[in-house]
Amino acid sequence: MDNGIGSVDRPKAVRNGVVACPAAFHTSSPAPTIPSAEATLGSHLARRLVEVGVSDVFAVPGDFNLTLLDHLIAEPGLRLVSCCNELNAGYAADGYARAKGVGACAVTFTVGGLSVLNAIAGAYSENLPVICVVGGPNSNDHGTNRILHHTIGLPDFSQELRCFQPVTCHQVVINNLDDAHEQVDKAIATALRESKPVYISVACNLPGVPHPTFFGNPIPYCIVPRQSNQMGLEAALDATVEFLSKAVKPVMVAGPKLRVAKAAAAFAELADASGYAVATMPSAKGLVPETLPRFIGTYWGAVSTSFCVEMVESADAYLIAGPIFNDQSSVGYSFLLKKEKAVIVQPERVTVGNGPTFGCVMMKDFLSELAKRVSMKRNTTAFDNYNRIFVPQGLPRESEPGEPLRVNVLFKHIQQMLTGDSAVIAEAGDSWFNCQKLKLPDGCGYEFQMQYGSIGWSVGALLGYAQAAMGKRVIACIGDGSFQMTAQDVSTMLRCQQKSIIFLINNGGYTIEVVIHDGPYNVIKNWNYTGLVDAIHNGEGMCWTAKATCEEELTAAIETAKGKQDCLCFIEVVVHKDDTSKEVLEWGSRVGTANSRPPNPQY
Repeated sequence: MDNGIGSVDRPKAVRNGVVACPAAFHTSSPAPTIPSAEATLGSHLARRLVEVGVSDVFAVPGDFNLTLLDHLIAEPGLRLVSCCNELNAGYAADGYARAKGVGACAVTFTVGGLSVLNAIAGAYSENLPVICVVGGPNSNDHGTNRILHHTIGLPDFSQELRCFQPVTCHQVVINNLDDAHEQVDKAIATALRESKPVYISVACNLPGVPHPTFFGNPIPYCIVPRQSNQMGLEAALDATVEFLSKAVKPVMVAGPKLRVAKAAAAFAELADASGYAVATMPSAKGLVPETLPRFIGTYWGAVSTSFCVEMVESADAYLIAGPIFNDQSSVGYSFLLKKEKAVIVQPERVTVGNGPTFGCVMMKDFLSELAKRVSMKRNTTAFDNYNRIFVPQGLPRESEPGEPLRVNVLFKHIQQMLTGDSAVIAEAGDSWFNCQKLKLPDGCGYEFQMQYGSIGWSVGALLGYAQAAMGKRVIACIGDGSFQMTAQDVSTMLRCQQKSIIFLINNGGYTIEVVIHDGPYNVIKNWNYTGLVDAIHNGEGMCWTAKATCEEELTAAIETAKGKQDCLCFIEVVVHKDDTSKEVLEWGSRVGTANSRPPNPQY
């Protein structure tokens, strides 16, 4: 079923023809249609996941979810990917949702649920529909005074539910079958509609029990997309056209909520029609093509792409689609944007200048219609000014033979690796800033977790993204401190026969924390990273590792990795602890200043 559920409205990742993993995947042969009299809650949930586009569920088994996992395995269109821990299973579902538009994970009650909670909170902050399924206590134990294992020793089983309520948009606890069909359908539909995670708890004794409300082949979903209020849309368009027509040098800025609104193509359409200079916020990198004719780079305040910040902040009007303004995206609140100059387009509303605001206006509809209205009055002034002042970025100086490797040399070579069949995963840290400077070819994916910024996210996210986008070779840039938090699921990548390339940047600590506020706690124990991955490999699966300390070793490692197309490649890159981008130094000082503001006077 094509329900239009994608991370953005660009070509979707391959959904079918995925090669199964012999160990990490648990699948069954296609089975005949289940008679309605034998259809169960477990089979219904599994079929619904497949219908909305989930082919892989990232799971950790526990005694409360084992029967449920049996039913997920029995669904021909679904594979169970067994992860090393619940946190990584949640991160994997996050990465999967970025590539495919929806993800799912399955864990056990409380010990599993509270372990996955951090990843679900991250998915909530990043507006990703992740379906978190938890195997709960036996239905007969609800409402009793019994104390169960995997709890905090109280007969109240609601602790896990209460923890999930702030970080999911909908929660259901299924402990009877009469309304289970409705509860499952409503939860999944809400996740897709709101583009947020949901929580589904299923009593451990219910997945295999037949019930007349279930069908062997459930009635397909009919999820109706939200429609714009036509009068509101027209009013918003009229106000915006009038506002922009008065501007001499307007610009456009893409924000991360383009993904939620599925409006990336409409944004590109408006960029082409209007003639405006186009920038992206850092968390929107990869959502719109960087090959647009008037693309000027990343707008990130004081750490923007060269000459981009000057064009954006000197504009007399800016249309910003789907922004998230926080302390990190504003570089410690140092943006020089003025509300009265802005048209802010959010997924369901438009604000023009200081007002008015028009509600019930879908971003995709608004941008598409605005493109038609401004096409007769193209304005390329801002881009013309950009062309006059632009000076091409210089290249890193040439390395001396055997000279210790520098970070800018590493990313020069990563840039040369990128194609339309690539994707980049950037871990929190200096990789954020170095990867922002990469120029993405058409079709090249790009993901990082800016709003939540959970260190260690990238390992699980790489697992999930690569599983969803098997047609791409994913390049992950991960710091040593981050890797130490979640390294175990390199094991799952091997079981899944993934072919990603991991650059482990070994600089001896938490660099991004150092530039904000240094201290001895930012230094970590050095590991033998290639030795660790070799130990995880243990002769099972396809894996190749290398260590690079100079440019000659790096280029040789990259050439070997490019030739190993069906192999997971892990390259440890050793750099000096103080070797950072200039942008992270600037960003860190500003964020550190914002963090250290003294308390307001108390009267």
